[in-house]
Amino acid sequence: MIFLKSPEEVQAIRRANLIVAEVHEALKEAVEPGVTTADLNAMAEECARRRGATPAFKGYSVGQKVFPAALCSSVNNEVVHGIPSARRVLKEGDIVSLDFGVLYQGYYGDAAVTVPVGEVTEPTRRLLEVTEEALYAAIQEARVGNRIGDVAAMIQTTAERAGFSVVREFVGHGVGRYLHEEPQVPNFGIRSSGIPLQEGMVLAIEPMVNAGGPDVYVTDDGWTAVTADGSLSAHFEHSIAITKNGPYILSQL
Repeated sequence: MIFLKSPEEVQAIRRANLIVAEVHEALKEAVEPGVTTADLNAMAEECARRRGATPAFKGYSVGQKVFPAALCSSVNNEVVHGIPSARRVLKEGDIVSLDFGVLYQGYYGDAAVTVPVGEVTEPTRRLLEVTEEALYAAIQEARVGNRIGDVAAMIQTTAERAGFSVVREFVGHGVGRYLHEEPQVPNFGIRSSGIPLQEGMVLAIEPMVNAGGPDVYVTDDGWTAVTADGSLSAHFEHSIAITKNGPYILSQL
């Protein structure tokens, strides 16, 4: 079932996402060589709780698996759902995806950004630029009268024309009173296909783009997805509302 949100609900989701955006700004400033992903996790949780929000991912369960941290921190060839660790020390030239969500006054916010650690190579910087470009291009397709396939196809086209590939096993999603709602928003697709987009939909659009091939697998920790060929992966995400005036980015300051 797809839940269409009222203007009041959109603003409530916006308030949750503003907290997410503020946490991301703090995290981006903190990322530097020598910082651990556990440090970033602690900062994210403290920032959210100080604003009266509850970290959305900590304790999130899928079957028997329970995510143990507030932040998903995925480094280099890790695609999504990386578990923060005091043993994972960021070093010059790394990239780290910071995926964070909160529950605030009954509504969820969810967004992600991939950050360079110090100076990175030009191919690495290009991967980040293209993935972010794919996100914003896809957001522009999130309009009444278009379909999910228009959003998905734009992500795929933007990534592949730059020589990269898109992850197919993980998708974007609706968001609101629940962290994950219908509809799913794939990172690949065919234009004019899929369900029609309607005013009141709130979507978390999240391109995951690999420098190499599209295949991924989940490691023994049961959560961390990595590229099958060891190539770098980038991940950007915004929560957006579809309005009569076009897409409204909720997770942007």
